Amino acid sequence: MAKRGGAETCATARHEQCYGARRNTASAKQWHTPRSTSSSAGPLSSGSPTRRSFLKVSATAGAALAGQYLGWPLRGIEAAEAKAVPGVEVAGGKAGPVIDCHAHLTHRSSAAYREEDRRLIDAADKLQIDQLCCSILTPRRPATAEGFRECNAWLAEAMKCFAGRVLAYCYVNPGYGREAVEEIRRCVEDRGFIGIKLYNEYVCTEPVVFPIVELAIKLRVPILHHAGHAHYPVPDQPRISDGGHLAELARRYPEARLICAHLGGGGDWEWTIKALRHAHSVFLDTSGSVIDEGLVEMAAGILGVDRLLFGCDMSMTAGVGKIRGARLSPEGKRRILGGNMLRLLKLRG
Repeated sequence: MAKRGGAETCATARHEQCYGARRNTASAKQWHTPRSTSSSAGPLSSGSPTRRSFLKVSATAGAALAGQYLGWPLRGIEAAEAKAVPGVEVAGGKAGPVIDCHAHLTHRSSAAYREEDRRLIDAADKLQIDQLCCSILTPRRPATAEGFRECNAWLAEAMKCFAGRVLAYCYVNPGYGREAVEEIRRCVEDRGFIGIKLYNEYVCTEPVVFPIVELAIKLRVPILHHAGHAHYPVPDQPRISDGGHLAELARRYPEARLICAHLGGGGDWEWTIKALRHAHSVFLDTSGSVIDEGLVEMAAGILGVDRLLFGCDMSMTAGVGKIRGARLSPEGKRRILGGNMLRLLKLRG
């Protein structure tokens, strides 16, 4: 977030001007600033809380429990462990950044977009999520060039309104070739976007996607790719990618920084984890409403915590809860919650 004092006052004023609401001033430190435009952690003891026990409590109690790891003071071995991790701060009781790698702001065809965006930021404040990496998608797909340019222009405005809180992915339809490439360049180089968002217009292994990947490598930005693996037809998503497709793309472009979206988004998450086992350059985000027992632990055990990224994809309490309830060490959770994404973002410089 913006620093306290004059800078924070200006950021708050921009937010009020754009969205007409008071911002929660309890939001956290700004961890990643977009560029100017001119060893896996082991499991905890068997006595640690599990996801199942976490889900038994009320929503209020759940938020309070989440605070133990996301914002409340650390005690004993946890505080000592945090101090031992390079780049992690314990000042004020907060151990490192919490970055939601997969979020969305609302398309402005919705009359309630201001209120819906405010709700997202308010939820992030309550759950002590420092930053949200967002895209805006067209309501109907495949997106037209005019449609994705409009979405990205709105997102650039939102970055200013929620200064320091919203980071931006440039959403494009690869089928528009030159127009998609030009839009990515404009968003990353001129607007300070941190990555690229690809949806289901094309399977990621189709040649039409390759120029987008090559540009991402050149710009040193990640691609967040919509993905899921179902054992039945998905008629409205005939070209959805899955972990196997992303692993194949990573073999073709080992320099690319790819993020396989929403492990918890539905479909066969065990298959997805196994498909990515040897695709070492592919990160996996934990977002989605699925909270099956063992989901996070299996991903950490097979892929390692350094390849997992915390995300919600708008399922905020589920997103936090599955990390809070995972039987991983505090150090492992800190890496997933933000350390890995911060490292990925810093590769651009």
